[in-house]
Amino acid sequence: MGKVITAIEPQKKDRKRVSIYLDGEFSFGLSGILAACLKIGQELSNEKIGQLLHEDQFEKATQKALHFISYRPRSILEVRKNLITKEIPSTVIENVIERLENNYLLNDEVFAKEWINDRNDFHPRSRLALRMELKEKGIPEEIIESALENLDEDGLAYKAAKKYSNRLKKLELQLFRKKLSSFLARKGFAYSIIYPVVDKIWNEIQDESNQGELNFNKDNSWTQQHT
Repeated sequence: MGKVITAIEPQKKDRKRVSIYLDGEFSFGLSGILAACLKIGQELSNEKIGQLLHEDQFEKATQKALHFISYRPRSILEVRKNLITKEIPSTVIENVIERLENNYLLNDEVFAKEWINDRNDFHPRSRLALRMELKEKGIPEEIIESALENLDEDGLAYKAAKKYSNRLKKLELQLFRKKLSSFLARKGFAYSIIYPVVDKIWNEIQDESNQGELNFNKDNSWTQQHT
């Protein structure tokens, strides 16, 4: 013998959910989408109630996952860990992940490429550093290898060093080399890459300085001749 739905009322705190009353008493909350198939006077078996509660838990977990990935791309492991902290059953979590993957909202290959592109654009670092970051995100080794296949470490080291070197321009050669080399080492670049890049940027700075002095002397000479 089942129980009869005696009321379906919108919840005050969340208008997307409703409260289900069975035999005159509050029984459980349900998403409005799932409740759309219910009506007052309908009889629900224990099996049907269990099914509705499971589907509701799945929908709530899906919404939590969608909220989590709305801020930035996430790896599968990140989503799984986030849902675990919310005490969602493992079977529900795996079903949510499968749903997101099937809807192209969760993809470790896409995540790895976007992660690397973002790092390359704003925070260049070495192949080793990127590999470690992606491993921490739970990305499989074969996906990491593919994503890093065409990485230009020399170019990235130069890009990172060029930006940082602006604050080192007034230093003497020895201190300049030490500070810039240490900076690149912290980014994970090998010294076989670091040394040529540091020398190249030092030479560029000297060329710029010499050119600036040359232009100043020319301007100053012109001024003296015409005063």
